[in-house]
Amino acid sequence: MANPFSRVVEPLDASQPEKKFFNLNHLGDPRYERLPFSIRVLLEAAVRNCDEFLVKKDDVENILNWNTMQHKVIEVPFKPARVILQDFTGVPAVVDFAAMRDAVKVLGGDPEKINPICPADLVIDHSIQVDFNRRPDSLQKNQDLEFERNKERFEFLKWGSQAFQNMRIIPPGSGIVHQVNLEYLARVVFDQKGYYYPDSVVGTDSHTTMINGLGVLGWGVGGIEAEAVMLGQPISMVLPEVIGYKLTGNPQPLVTSTDIVLTVTKHLRQVGVVGKFVEFFGPGVTHLSIADRATIANMCPEYGATAAFFPVDEVSIQYLVQTGRDEEKIKHIRKYLQAVGMFRDFSNSSQDPAFTQIVELDLQTVAPCCSGPKRPQDKVEVSEMKKDFEACLGAKQGFKGFQIAPEHHSNHVKFVYNDKEFELTHGSVVIAAITSCTNTSNPSVMLGAGLLAKKAVEAGLTVKPYIKTSLSPGSGVVTYYLRESGVMPYLAQLGFDVVGYGCMTCIGNSGPLPESIVEAITQGDLVAVGVLSGNRNFEGRVHPNTRANYLASPPLVIAYAIAGTIRIDFEKEPLGVNAEGKKVFLKDIWPLREEIQAVERQYVIPGMFKEVYQKIETINKAWNALEVPSDTLYAWNPKSTYIKSPPFFENLTLELQPPKSIVDAYVLLNLGDSVTTDHISPAGNIARNSPAARYLTSRGLTPREFNSYGSRRGNDAVMARGTFANIRLLNKFLSKQAPQTIHFPSEETLDVFDASERYQQAGQSLIVLAGKEYGSGSSRDWAAKGPFLLGIKAVLAESYERIHRSNLVGMGVIPLQYLPGEDAKSLGLTGRERYSIIIPEKLVPRMNVQIKLDTGKIFQAVMRFDTDVELTYFQNGGILNYMIRKMAS
Repeated sequence: MANPFSRVVEPLDASQPEKKFFNLNHLGDPRYERLPFSIRVLLEAAVRNCDEFLVKKDDVENILNWNTMQHKVIEVPFKPARVILQDFTGVPAVVDFAAMRDAVKVLGGDPEKINPICPADLVIDHSIQVDFNRRPDSLQKNQDLEFERNKERFEFLKWGSQAFQNMRIIPPGSGIVHQVNLEYLARVVFDQKGYYYPDSVVGTDSHTTMINGLGVLGWGVGGIEAEAVMLGQPISMVLPEVIGYKLTGNPQPLVTSTDIVLTVTKHLRQVGVVGKFVEFFGPGVTHLSIADRATIANMCPEYGATAAFFPVDEVSIQYLVQTGRDEEKIKHIRKYLQAVGMFRDFSNSSQDPAFTQIVELDLQTVAPCCSGPKRPQDKVEVSEMKKDFEACLGAKQGFKGFQIAPEHHSNHVKFVYNDKEFELTHGSVVIAAITSCTNTSNPSVMLGAGLLAKKAVEAGLTVKPYIKTSLSPGSGVVTYYLRESGVMPYLAQLGFDVVGYGCMTCIGNSGPLPESIVEAITQGDLVAVGVLSGNRNFEGRVHPNTRANYLASPPLVIAYAIAGTIRIDFEKEPLGVNAEGKKVFLKDIWPLREEIQAVERQYVIPGMFKEVYQKIETINKAWNALEVPSDTLYAWNPKSTYIKSPPFFENLTLELQPPKSIVDAYVLLNLGDSVTTDHISPAGNIARNSPAARYLTSRGLTPREFNSYGSRRGNDAVMARGTFANIRLLNKFLSKQAPQTIHFPSEETLDVFDASERYQQAGQSLIVLAGKEYGSGSSRDWAAKGPFLLGIKAVLAESYERIHRSNLVGMGVIPLQYLPGEDAKSLGLTGRERYSIIIPEKLVPRMNVQIKLDTGKIFQAVMRFDTDVELTYFQNGGILNYMIRKMAS
């Protein structure tokens, strides 16, 4: 039917009557101008897409009435303007699309209907590893290895870009997805099919939120949910509360944007913003560049919010000019946002909207800091780092503890590297990586690192040769301005050569450490350290041999690399001693903010962005040379260990099967708090003694050819075996960290996959018990697909990370949550019981269900299907089954 809000449509410019927009001011509703700017974006999408089917007038009213409805757990639809993917999550998405085409054909439908309707961009950035470093040809050698390992995946993706409409692929070697999004892909305002409307995006990576720094509303969703959006379905979401985060003051001269975001992360974790929007306002915002804002928005998943929004203002417009966007488009962006009431002046408090709650931060109070050793929210001021690490050494095993006996705190192990003898102790830095879009998108911290490197070299300081140093910029623009400003040779002299354009160390693609270092760490049971300018430092993520990992600004990464240890007080102890015997302190080489800004003004210019991005889709010769078929249906290769048709749609029928109760399920794993998606489905190296390794060996591969779990997400046989394969997994059934569990019928300790296989062969259902924040960390659909393939029917946890709960729903795995005030301990659950979960015929969102144990105990839990749409997905056995039935019929 016709859009009931067509009355508010008008031309933006009288000279171009064919270019229109929905003018929300003409709704004639005073509530509009009190809405948070982020909610205005949701409202515009609802008004523009209102068809009384997927989006109804009642939905528009609920959003307009946000001030009242935000507290009522009301469901609203949202149709984002586009979808963004990276290759780790993009490959399984394209695999699913190819398999869905096969399934629709089997059910008698038209496979061509499985095609993205919503524009999708896929940036290949997760495949490259730091195999080579500290040499001028590191970049080329790493890229050559990337292609050698991933040629089959890249061929598949190139097939997908040709077989599916509306899908653009940015080739490997271009940069990191979120930085490319910020500098190139973001439209800010769409001009499509005769209408202007706000750019908005969902992505299959949790740090999609980075784009909110430019005023584009966006967040991470499960890969499964993203596929539904690509097929034209709206996201069903609970209308969020919006926390107003008021920034005042001006940062101190020595403070970086990294220090600000780590401070914000800790603060908002304490406030509690899970499932909410955060919107920044106040005069302090004017002191932050778009790169600073993007850094803060990037780490939104680490403080738990859905989105962290900075509305578009004059600084946003200047950024579009700086990054070489089209002048005519910029003019229309400003005019549209001003006309629709979405252009912000942060110094004008009369524009401040209503918020659910307001919290404040005075930027003047922010001090230089890092975060770690195991979580991004555990902020430590730099002045306290030495003391904090030494306290962690002896503290009980946990987020801030390694439980090293006091008599072993001074352990040291000598080793030989390149024919010279060195020594490692607890706190020795073995990895120092300037990496991740969080910081490499920010010229101020990157040039700050370059200037610090220059001063360090001039002062006679060096980095020990065994430390694995690396620089992986988020786009070619970074290399351009580092080279033009003259700091690149100094970075290289300290070992920070460019090793690749991709996520690299931040996602665990740190590559191997020298064998002599690994042996020394193992021999001394040492807590070795990785320091990185990334956004995640969970256990086992960065490297298996770095038990402590700290997030730090790029200049601090270099400082700790020079020091060679985290056990240093920079105020009292020198970084090193130069050839003349003079002590050099960090304060002697730290660049001032004015110094950095002067270099940035001179060297970060629009011409650089234009030159890099006008050839981004064609510059990679190896990509251009790939030849792929143009068939509508993918020709699966049964010999492939990378790309395999998944079993999700086997035996799928058009008729719905009613959901069944879960009877006498065994507990496969009994887990604690903050189990991350890295624990559930690791992305890094495939251990040689793992079930996945045994499978690959049986297919004729050698360990050198294993590659990473992330690179094999197109193969369900590998990924099922990699589920819960993280070596740092702590299962309460065992007394140690290991990717293992107890198979209760036999009482044998087995690898998790092997145990699940035995249970499934015997026809026994499985569940998982967990604590708080289950599934935190990266948006990872295999953290739901893997458990599904292991036969896990439900998870019972104290709370869930938003995206992971959505992914479980998408796979038909039931997310159960303890009632308030209850948990496994209060209920006396050991995990050795057998669980029957009663699923009634009539289901409603967030209903309580009964759980019966074989011990006779009965209790209730909340079934976390939060909306009617989620219940529909569950009744279909998952969101993709729902889409296939819809397309086939």
